[in-house]
Amino acid sequence: MTVGIAETGTGTGATASGVPADNARFVAALLSGFGLFIMILTLQPFAGAPEVSETGASTGNVVNQIGYVSLAILYLGAMLRLSERGALAQLRSSGWIIVLLVAAFSTGQAPDPAAALRALLLTSFALVVVVGVLLLPRSEQDFASAAANAVLAVLLLVYAVILLAPYLAIHGAEGVEGGHAGDWRGHLSHKNFAAPVFSILTMFGIYCWRMGLRLRGLMIVGLGMVFVLNSGSKTTMGFLPVAIGLVLFGRAIAAPRLMLVIHAALVLLVAALTIGTVLSPALLRVSSALISDPTFTGRDEIWRFAIAHVTEKPWFGYGYFGFWQTPVVSMLEENFEASWDVRGIGSAHNSYLDAMVMFGIPGAIVTIFCLMVLPLRNYLRAGRIAASRNLADLFLMIVIFMTYVGMLESFLLNRADPLWMLFALAVFGLEFAGRMAIRRL
Repeated sequence: MTVGIAETGTGTGATASGVPADNARFVAALLSGFGLFIMILTLQPFAGAPEVSETGASTGNVVNQIGYVSLAILYLGAMLRLSERGALAQLRSSGWIIVLLVAAFSTGQAPDPAAALRALLLTSFALVVVVGVLLLPRSEQDFASAAANAVLAVLLLVYAVILLAPYLAIHGAEGVEGGHAGDWRGHLSHKNFAAPVFSILTMFGIYCWRMGLRLRGLMIVGLGMVFVLNSGSKTTMGFLPVAIGLVLFGRAIAAPRLMLVIHAALVLLVAALTIGTVLSPALLRVSSALISDPTFTGRDEIWRFAIAHVTEKPWFGYGYFGFWQTPVVSMLEENFEASWDVRGIGSAHNSYLDAMVMFGIPGAIVTIFCLMVLPLRNYLRAGRIAASRNLADLFLMIVIFMTYVGMLESFLLNRADPLWMLFALAVFGLEFAGRMAIRRL
């Protein structure tokens, strides 16, 4: 069972399907690395921002739909053939079932239930790949090596494009994003998406270093940090060292519970200085004293708009992807006094607000609990086993980091978005590591 997660067996002989163990191990590691490579790079790299039709629907989804259906079939088949069945059986009692049920129920609340259901299916197919990346490797060493190769391949490809075709990977001075001219966005559409992704790649580098893959780990950390610094994303630069430092501090003093208490306090602090500023004049004054731009480039207006609509449908929300860029918003009259025209906004730029908009307040609470609180408990469980600690530390860094990023960006259940998939990888990984032993070799 992988990521070196296993209950029994030594990895010798043949698999249950009769595949020679050495061949099966090589194929499993290769598929794990390839899956991670695709998750990070996406199926449409360097494509820029997707075109949007008059109804708000993206015109660039066909590649994702066909691609992730095919990948889901491939990885499901590979897991059934190459993974230990006990690992897959763990999914029967997973908190992910509750999350997907909440999302499935919400599709009926959306203005276009069929479109919402298609979006949820794409999310589900992408999650199959995420699980495959974790469960296919025969040992943690196989996972670490596959992850190092995949991450390094993405980094080298992106840097090659930055050097040879910079207009594809660096914001230009033209268009509505001209204010970001010179900021690196890599293979993604915007620096605000790219910076968190490359921050997570830096965390993978630290993990690879700790697993003994020193050269690859060092290269990943160096290339990842240089990218983040050139992205111009100040909030990401602030959250990255905090997430890494917290986890390593907790590990160094052998006090994971204290570290999680500090994390909880920081979550409240970040929430108070961001979304709290539109709810409390006192918090706005505090934020203004500490931060040069307490509006976070006009996000405060989007948050007020979203909060007003949450109060209109507090119980069940507007459905999965049933609010932004739908007639509910696009048919409104333009507010010429606002910094943003919300009719063209794709999200609330806050994962927690968007969860409330989509699922209602009760559904959002359940979803956030399953995805951001339960992983902390799973981390404590995984930490009881020495062999699980490096992997658990990696996944916790990602969860902590994305918990903060979620205050300024939306990513929860966001189909095949790399930020969402990397976060899902960490949540699944902590769940598996908290339940099963890690096979190191």
